[in-house]
Amino acid sequence: MTYRKMRYIGFSIITLASLILPWITINDKHFFLLSFDKKQLQLFFTTFNMSELWPMLFLLIILFLGIFFVTTLGGRVWCGWACPQTIFRIIYRDLLQTKIFGLYKSIDNRQKPISQGKYIQKIFAFLIFALFAVAAAADLLWYFVPPEDFFVYIKDPSQHNLLFVIWFIFTTLIIAAAVFLKEKFCTYVCPYVRIQSTMLDNDTVQTIYDPIRGGEIYDAHKQKIEGKRDGECTRCDACVKVCPTHIDIRAGMQLECINCLECSDACEKIMARLGLPSLVNWTSPNATQSRGKVKFIRFRTIAYPIVIAITLVVLLSMTTTKKSMILNINRNTELFHISKDRQSVENTYKFKFENIDSKEHIFYFEVLNPDITIKTPAEPFKLKAGEVKIKVVILATDINSSLKVQNGKPLPVIIRAFAVDNKEKIFIEKEAAFIYPNKESIK
Repeated sequence: MTYRKMRYIGFSIITLASLILPWITINDKHFFLLSFDKKQLQLFFTTFNMSELWPMLFLLIILFLGIFFVTTLGGRVWCGWACPQTIFRIIYRDLLQTKIFGLYKSIDNRQKPISQGKYIQKIFAFLIFALFAVAAAADLLWYFVPPEDFFVYIKDPSQHNLLFVIWFIFTTLIIAAAVFLKEKFCTYVCPYVRIQSTMLDNDTVQTIYDPIRGGEIYDAHKQKIEGKRDGECTRCDACVKVCPTHIDIRAGMQLECINCLECSDACEKIMARLGLPSLVNWTSPNATQSRGKVKFIRFRTIAYPIVIAITLVVLLSMTTTKKSMILNINRNTELFHISKDRQSVENTYKFKFENIDSKEHIFYFEVLNPDITIKTPAEPFKLKAGEVKIKVVILATDINSSLKVQNGKPLPVIIRAFAVDNKEKIFIEKEAAFIYPNKESIK
């Protein structure tokens, strides 16, 4: 199987996965959804409130470490085999413009200019791709606005102007990148090309022309050597004609190369007629020079997966043990006050309860210090899924309590808040400070 066919299979799998994934839910929770509308993150079918966005930190760590690992191992393999920009260009140039409307003669020669005239075909190719860009932009939005909400929102455009503006911007960017910037996007716009150039070494797998077998085509100054052929290379330039970024791989590794290996397929067709293997291969510089195998096992290729695995295990363990409620405690500005009947000392707080579970619950709390009682609120209260409620809480103790002030420090109080209907699983403990005055202050 050629590299081109393997890439097309990979593109199809990635496209289908990106389209299907937003629709998959378990208990109304998505695999990944960063909803600014609902102010929550859903990850691995677990919901996180905006106040607990720590999983995003782990995701970013895994993302960047993954990029470093893939780049160290296979160079710009992401660019040629998984990047959306590459997929968009394949759909627009190779499928629509070349295969369907014949605006280019063949995808085996990407250096020839587009056919003159044929304006109707050009317009139709653009319009079809524009519709595809609209769908692709919508699919991207589904990771921020779930499909079940998205299709409800678009029925009422006047109430969701921002959604349509963002949708239009995403669509425009896709069209601009694939239709107008073309491969210049990969070379001049994408920051990854600059990052990956610092991570390559002589054991990184890249698209490499074999000068030992094929002969030197360029000199040390990157000038093409004219004259008598030296080596197995026939100088047919098939590898140059097929290159989507318009480079000659025989000049050595270049920044524009996206490791698509189209040149390897093209060379293999020509060399097969001579009974020889391709002169362009997916290998490393060291393996090419030593005529040996690629050294995949190296310090960096081992270290990155280990760190990624540890980060992923920590993330999974924390998501499975996440709390279903949040409690924030703030004191009133008044340190303490004496009740009207002068029988108790009272402290006033503001308790902020947040139900981050997917179900409605009835909440209340208790004080784990036996000398302190709850004066208000007297009854449990109900919170819907995702609802936040602030309660004014008054804690009191007898004015002749046995509590003693230690060097003027506040007395620690343990508050245990819980869901009345699921007390064993949904609870949280917080420490608060209770101010109990000395005898002189009471007088």
